[in-house]
Amino acid sequence: MTTPWRPDPGPVVCVGETMAALAPDPVGPLEDAEHLRLSVAGAESNVAMYLADHGVPVTWLSALGDDAPGRRVRATVAAAGVDVTHVRTDPARPTGLLLKSPRPDGTRVHYYRSGSAASALDPGLLDTAPVRAASLLHVSGITPALSPSCRDLVRHALGKPPGERPYAVSFDVNHRPALWHDGTAPSVLRDLADRADIVFVGLDEAQDLWGAGLTADGVRELLPQPRIVVVKDGGDFATAFSREAGAVVVPALRTPVVEPVGAGDAFAAGFLAGLLHDETLTGALRLGHITAVSALRVTGDHGTLPDAGAVRRLLALSAEEWLRTARGEDGDRGEDGDRGEDGDRGEDGDPEGGSPAG
Repeated sequence: MTTPWRPDPGPVVCVGETMAALAPDPVGPLEDAEHLRLSVAGAESNVAMYLADHGVPVTWLSALGDDAPGRRVRATVAAAGVDVTHVRTDPARPTGLLLKSPRPDGTRVHYYRSGSAASALDPGLLDTAPVRAASLLHVSGITPALSPSCRDLVRHALGKPPGERPYAVSFDVNHRPALWHDGTAPSVLRDLADRADIVFVGLDEAQDLWGAGLTADGVRELLPQPRIVVVKDGGDFATAFSREAGAVVVPALRTPVVEPVGAGDAFAAGFLAGLLHDETLTGALRLGHITAVSALRVTGDHGTLPDAGAVRRLLALSAEEWLRTARGEDGDRGEDGDRGEDGDRGEDGDPEGGSPAG
């Protein structure tokens, strides 16, 4: 069998908005909370932090306000080992803010991000030293929904066909229904995804976007151009499609779920780290599941990975041993409801018609 394509080894650049986040502590509905915990939330910075955990050199590019939330965001992402030296400080626009309200039926998110510093990002960001030196650029479908200039940024990143760009592009669909007020999400996100080298999409969000009866194979048929398409079927399986290997399916690990915040981003980071570390598609999918579990076990977006020895043992399991391990976990499903960073649609109660937390 021909070895599947993988990005060249080298640094990764993740581009997108990160906000300050407030959530009840202890976990519960926002209106009942007496204390709030301050953290940070952003799909692309989540991916960057987990890539750093896996030893991948990574830069996060964005813009933050010249304010306390922006300084908190910058410090938190930097503390995870991510290069933030090229993040722009915008003195005229604020850092975005979100409030989370966990409930038994899912987390509701209230956004205050209109006119944020990151919404003013534009294609000029691609003409920076980190992007010019990158082997892989990671973006998501959140960014093109933020503003016309942000949409231009993502389109420019994907402007040339795979193989003609100086870097590979990873695109997580991350559909946020309430951010797309003009009904163009299905066509725009499909077009952008089909231009990428690597695509991540949840089966449920693909069905919402492109047809209720869609299967994982059907997603691949809709997105024929990417070198690799990864379809995540909730907490059950993830399937990676490539021209060389066909379809590779790996069951998810089951674990008690504290909160599904960040699980999709963690999965994407683990998968990308696997490819960059020369794993097979099976190994990359396993590393995605392992990384996602670390997000599911904490209330924030960024959890602690298992120690390196435990990761090596899990990657070395036979297919039968992995399946038994996946089925033997106690508690809820694995990467449950992976529809974005926190697995929640988040339309309810959002003053800006928002979307799931970052």
